[in-house]
Parts: sequence; structure tokens; C-alpha cells
Amino acid sequence: MAIWHEIVSQLEAQGTAYVLITVVGARGSTPRNSGTKMVVSENDSFCTIGGGHLEYQAIATAQKLLRESLTEQKAQQKIEHFPLGAKLGQCCGGSATLLFESFIGAELNIMLFGAGHVGKSLAGILAQLPCKLYWVDGREKEFLRGMTEKLPSNVIKVINDCPADEVAKMPANSYYIVMTHNHPLDFDITETILKRGDARYVGLIGSDTKWQRFQMRFQHRQHDQAFYAPVKCPAGLSNVPGKLPVEVAVSIAGEIIASYQQQKPETPTQQGISWRELKNEQLSQQATAQTSTATALKHKDLTS
Repeated sequence: MAIWHEIVSQLEAQGTAYVLITVVGARGSTPRNSGTKMVVSENDSFCTIGGGHLEYQAIATAQKLLRESLTEQKAQQKIEHFPLGAKLGQCCGGSATLLFESFIGAELNIMLFGAGHVGKSLAGILAQLPCKLYWVDGREKEFLRGMTEKLPSNVIKVINDCPADEVAKMPANSYYIVMTHNHPLDFDITETILKRGDARYVGLIGSDTKWQRFQMRFQHRQHDQAFYAPVKCPAGLSNVPGKLPVEVAVSIAGEIIASYQQQKPETPTQQGISWRELKNEQLSQQATAQTSTATALKHKDLTS
């Protein structure tokens, strides 16, 4: 059985959103001790905090929090207290306090066309970002050439003789880098991306001369300047020069990082759970414990 941090590591690498549930308080008889964790994704759950209706309610709460977090595109946290009595269909008699922490996974979807020397260098850099990288080429052998390590789990290799067809499968606001071995193919892919009209970044490898020819072809196809204006060609930061594959890759990766960092919303002045919420939860637990003690003493007096 995989342990929770192995599951989290896998989900993080895949860019999958999830909620980490932690038993932060256990009083009396409870299914699991304080510190026990489980992980919940949109369609699955991993590990356990004891099963039963408590776990059923916890999973439902986690999935609701996950939907809210994905809608608002920000991680959230909350604490909930669960008395383990008739209400939950469990007769443990204790209580459990659970911390729910959402992690929204990859906000960055990147499609890289081309598995040549620069493509390989760039894929290795991009794979280290919190992203899903779709790496497209029609030449299966090119992926294997010079590759000695298994691809990271957040990199999806796509083999397609018509790579432009893959553009339609991407979510809105994706990032695209076009660097195939064939200029006409580059043009077709770039035009397909631009026709979608929702790319956050379009980078095209090549010289100024190549870009001038592409602009002439766009104009010949009755596309105005506004249509192809989003294209960054040559792709990459102008202040990071160099022609080596790794130099070009670093330049393009830097431009993408700068782009998505600018798109991030400002960090709110308050994040996570406030100290008042924690204090109120502590007071609630104390009140529950006092009530339980008083009930026990009253029962003892009546039976003595």
C-alpha cells in the first residue's frame, strides 16, 4: 500500500489537483490517531483515516473544497470537527478534528512541437516547472535518440504524423512552442494555434528571415497583422543570447516563466486558516469534552 507522501509526490508530478486530509485532533475513541492522513483527488481517494461514515463525509467535504479551489484557482484550507456519534453512524464515542488542505495542481499547460536537439533540452527544463507538458512529434525514433532516462510523469509524449491536430485537444490559455524539423509544418501548426484565439503564449523558433516569410504567407491567406501579432519569433528572451541547444532552451523557458509569473494574481493579505478559527475550534473541542464529562458524571450519580 502506498503511503500518503508517495501519492502526493505522484499527483504533484502529474499536475493533478488534490486535497490532503489530516487528523489534527482525536479525543476519546477514534478510528485513527492524530496525524493520520489521506489524499483525495477529483475522482479518487488514497490511504484512509479509518473508514466508515466519517471518511465518507471527509471525502465529500474534500471534493467540495477541491471544486471551489479549482473554480477560484487558489489553494484553500479549512478545519472541521466531527463528533463520532449517532449522527455519523459510528459508535466510537470520541471526536475527530480534520484539516483539509487543497492543492490545485498544474495551472500551466504547455505543448511543445519538435523532439530535436533544442526540443530535448527545452523539455528537460520545462518538466521541472509545475506544468503538464505535451511533447509532440511524428517521429517516434527522434524521442529515443539521445534519451537515456524515462520521461517525468508530467511529460506526455504524443506521436502524430499530423501534429497540428493536437492543438484542438489543449485547454484554453495554454502555452505553445513550435520548433519542428520542417518550416511548412511549423507554419501549419502556428496558424492552427492562432485560429483558436485563446493561446496565452505562442513561441516560434527561427530567424527574422523565417518570420518575415511566415508573415507574408499569413497575409497571402488574408490574415491581418492582429491575427499573427501574438507570435514570439524568434522565441525566447532577447537578452539571453546563444545558439547552443541549451542556450536557446533556457532563453525560451525564461520567456515562458516570465509570462506565467505576470499572469499570477496578487497574493492575498491573509492566507490559510486564521488564528481565530483555530481558537474557536479549540474552544469547541473543550466545550464538547466538558459536556461529555458532565454527562458521564450525571449518569454515574444516577446509577450510584
